[in-house]
This record gives sequence, C-alpha cells and structure tokens, in this order.
Amino acid sequence: MKPENARPEYPRPQFVRPEWLNLNGEWEFDFDDARQGLLAGWQNQRLGDRINVPFPYQSELSGINDKGVHEVIWYSRTFEVPAEWRGRDMLLHFEAVDYSTVVWVNGQEVGHNQGGHVPFSFDISPYVNPQGSNRVTLRVEDRQDPYQPRGKQSTTGLPHHIDYYCTSGIWQTVWLEPAPSMRIESVSITPSVDDSAFKLTVYLHAPSAHWTIEIDLLDGDQVVSTVRKDTPRATLNVTIPVPSPKLWSPDAPHLYGLRVRLLSEGVVNDEIESYAGLRSIELRDGKVILNGEPVYLAMILDQGYWPGSYLAPPSDEALRADVIWAKRMGFNGVRKHQKIEDQRWLYWCDKLGMMVWGEMANARAWSSRAEDHLTSEWERIVRRDYSHPCLIAWVPVNESMGFPGLQKSHPGQYAFLERIVALTRRLDPERPVIDNDGWEHTDITDICAIHDYSPNSERLRERYVETLAGGPLPANAWDESKPMFVRGSRYRGQPIMLTEVGGYLMERSDLPKEKWDLLYAAYGTTFSPEDLLAKYEDLMEGIASLPFISGFCYTQLTDVEQEMNGLLTYDRIPKIEPEKIAAIHKRLFFPK
Repeated sequence: MKPENARPEYPRPQFVRPEWLNLNGEWEFDFDDARQGLLAGWQNQRLGDRINVPFPYQSELSGINDKGVHEVIWYSRTFEVPAEWRGRDMLLHFEAVDYSTVVWVNGQEVGHNQGGHVPFSFDISPYVNPQGSNRVTLRVEDRQDPYQPRGKQSTTGLPHHIDYYCTSGIWQTVWLEPAPSMRIESVSITPSVDDSAFKLTVYLHAPSAHWTIEIDLLDGDQVVSTVRKDTPRATLNVTIPVPSPKLWSPDAPHLYGLRVRLLSEGVVNDEIESYAGLRSIELRDGKVILNGEPVYLAMILDQGYWPGSYLAPPSDEALRADVIWAKRMGFNGVRKHQKIEDQRWLYWCDKLGMMVWGEMANARAWSSRAEDHLTSEWERIVRRDYSHPCLIAWVPVNESMGFPGLQKSHPGQYAFLERIVALTRRLDPERPVIDNDGWEHTDITDICAIHDYSPNSERLRERYVETLAGGPLPANAWDESKPMFVRGSRYRGQPIMLTEVGGYLMERSDLPKEKWDLLYAAYGTTFSPEDLLAKYEDLMEGIASLPFISGFCYTQLTDVEQEMNGLLTYDRIPKIEPEKIAAIHKRLFFPK
C-alpha cells in the first residue's frame, strides 16, 4: 500500500462536516528504547525512520515490520493549513493510538491521552502557523503491562495460545478539521419505535445562551420531517417525528439521514450530517425482542485482525468485506471480540444490516489501577458508539480476563462487575449489558452468556440433560473449573445464549504435533473442509435441540495467527462455501 492511499475515507461517518484534511501516510518515526527522547528534545527534531500511518510498526503495511517490543515510540510530520480555514478552530483528531500519548505542535505540548481504543482530539489553533509549514509530534508509550486494557495483544510481544502480535502506536486515522468556535460538540440519538420518532440530545461547544437548533430528517434525498427549537442551554433534548416509519433490522437495514444546524440570531454557526436507524431492542420471556418480535441471534465471533496490519484495518473495503462474509454465511450478528473496532466497521454494520455486541478490550491482571483504566476507556467507548442502530448489547468483561479472583468469588472483583454494569446502564439505559461473557456471572447480568466448546451435539446435550428435563443450568461452564455464577448469585430467567461455541482448529500438516500450540489441547480439531462442514452442522443441530437457548456465537470468522479455527482463512478465503453454512442456519433457526 502506498502511503498516499492509507485509509483515505472519512473516519467519523455519524458526525460529518464537509471539510477535513487526512494526515495518514508517511510520517517520521523512531524507537526510543533508551527513553532519552524527551531529554534530547525529539519534539523539536527530525526523526530517523519513516512509517506508513495508521499501521502499527509491528505490521508489514507500516513499512517497519519489526516484531520486537519497543515500549516508547515517536512520530512526526509536517502539514499546512488550507488558506480558507484561517480564523476557525483547528481540531486535530486521533481515532486510536495505543496506549499513552503526548502531542506537540511546533514544539509546544498541546495535550495527552491514555487509552488505546478511544478517539481523542485537541484544538491546536493557538499553536498553528496559519501560513507555511507546521509540525506535529507524538510520543507514545505502550508498555507490556498486564494492567493495561490490551485485548488479545500478547504480553510477550509474540503470538501464542489465544494472543497475537501487538499493535502499538497510531492504528487508526489521524485527521485535521476546521470548526467554528461556537459549534455542535456531539449528538446522541435514541430511536423510539413506540413514538415513531428519534430523540436527540445535542451537546454544544458553547456557553449557555440563546441558541436555535434545526434538525432535518431525510429518507434518501427527501426531507420528511423538520424540527426547530430554541434553547437557553448548551445541551438540548429534541424529538423529531418519523412519518410512515421504516424500521431497521438485519433483513431491512433502513437508515434515515439527519442534518443538525446550530443558529444564533438567524445565522447558521455550524452544521453536521448524521444518520440513524429506527429499531427497538429488549429482553422478554428469555428471548431477545427486536422491533417487538423475538429474534434468534446467530452470531459469529470477529476479532478484527488482519495478517498485514494486525488490529489496524488495512482498508475500508476490508471492514465492509468482513460484514458481507458474515451475512453470506447466514449470521445476523457479530460479537466483536476484545476489541473496540474502527467506527467505519460499525457504519457498515448499520448500512448492511448486522447486529453487534460491543466488547471492551480487557487487561490481564487486577488492581485498582487496572479497574480505573478499564472504566475510563469503557465510558468513552459507550458514548462514542451509543447512536449506532446495529449495536444491541454491551460486554465490558469477557471470561473474567483481568479478574482472576472471580473463580473464588473475590468480593472486590465481583463488586467491580456490578459497578461496571451499573455505569453502562446509566450511560445507555436502552441496551442489555452482559457483565462477564462466558461464566462467573453476577446476579445482575441481563443475559446468561455461556462459553461451551463441547465438540459435538451428543456431548452438548449431555451437558444440559438436566436443563432439558426442566432442571437448573449446570453449576459450572464447559471449563469445569469455572462456576456459572459466583458469590451466591443465580440464574433468574434471563435469555440464555451459548456465546462461544465450535472453535474447530484445522490440523496442521506443516508442524509435528509436539510443536502445535496449546490451543489444540482445548478445542476440537478438523482435517478437511468436508469434515469441518459436517462438524459444524452436527454442532448446530445440537444447539437447535436446546429450546432454552435463544442464540449462539460461533468461534470464529477468520483464522488469526496460530489460532486456525476460522470459517475464513486469515487472508479471508472461505474454507467452506458460505451458502452451505447459511443453508444450515436457515433450516435449523430461520425456517420461515
């Protein structure tokens, strides 16, 4: 990939202003293993190497392709401000930089950020030369710290077991945006099917004063509804009706356009474009209810790794293609696993019709510092993604990652799970929250999410023989050392889903068995596409025979490094014809 072609698309599709400058491409770069850059004043110097942003130095697409661990790295590049932007605020945006970042412009420190999956921005107007060249520099620290939210990035820097190569530094788009000083800061969109309306909260970057908000609702190119409202505040709640409403669903992912304008004394200060989908999601009688009707969730686990760029999507088309692969296989949902994905991926799920469970990248060890790191980043992510219609559930913690004491009912770790669920509900009262996907649930999880890698339908039915007879769920999850519920909590009628199943690893002919990864001791194996299809169909028949199950999530969409259990290879070649998998789903779960 040439630097000038690196992620050229607009990065924030639900909050669009027309003018922007993409800063992806070639940057100066250097490792700072001796941690001398600050003392040496690197923020005022040229760096010695070159990197293709936004790809991590560990990856091939970066042009560096160094798999070693370098905990401190520097970036720098020059840019010029278009003449027509002068006199406006200059917002410098970073969609994601892993993990701790300090930013300078023209040698002056403008701000810092902590959190590897969250966007951040600075108004750099006071530091910018309106004419001529400007220079932005970053110092990024990404330690091999088990208390840092890292998802599936290996704590050794090398792939092994369920972990993969790290993604350090800039891994999503960097861009510059001109904006008026009095402007729309953000818009939060809540669909209301019962009211045939969207409820918007508009946040202003402005003082509480006399403002006017105008909102147009568009169906295609046609304006179908308009609301105008005056406010003396910098935050405003507005309801805009939807005439003859068309609902969003995976089968019919209808999206409405939105234009939001901020006016003062009749003059437009700012205007942004957005979109929304009208849909409802609730839990009732052990089922997931979408738009008032029960829906069976046929989901696939998607970790969002690519062989040439790791966590960084290589292109917008790659994001779109993964959604299309899942739809072709007959899945109606994706559980994005241990990663907060690029906003463009959520856009494609909105547009193409794919329900999503949003899941936080977890740490690997527990401490009060680790809790603070997770909480801070999670809150920002829930706010970022709140308005996407595709997103139907939140997962702050997976398999007790970073909370090893839950297995023995550690009271402090249990209390944190309850706090993070409560926080998520305050941020988003509309969507269900799964406290700890897999096992070791609290009393307040909205869904009983069970990971069960039983290798075939017979073993699966054996595990739930008492439940099938009207008895309780098994006391422990598939991993017998993991209790289903902890600290006296119990199942209370929530929907039950098998949110990790399958995981059939392709047997490796390129390595002797004694060199196979430890994964092969945990999952079932398969030796050919025909064998994989037969085992998949058998497992799905087993799941379909459990009437108390309201959904599943198959592991996984693609191979990732040594974890060769995808329905696609790592470079997205199907192991089985997608339509054959879709036919199994239709016969067993969607016969109508």
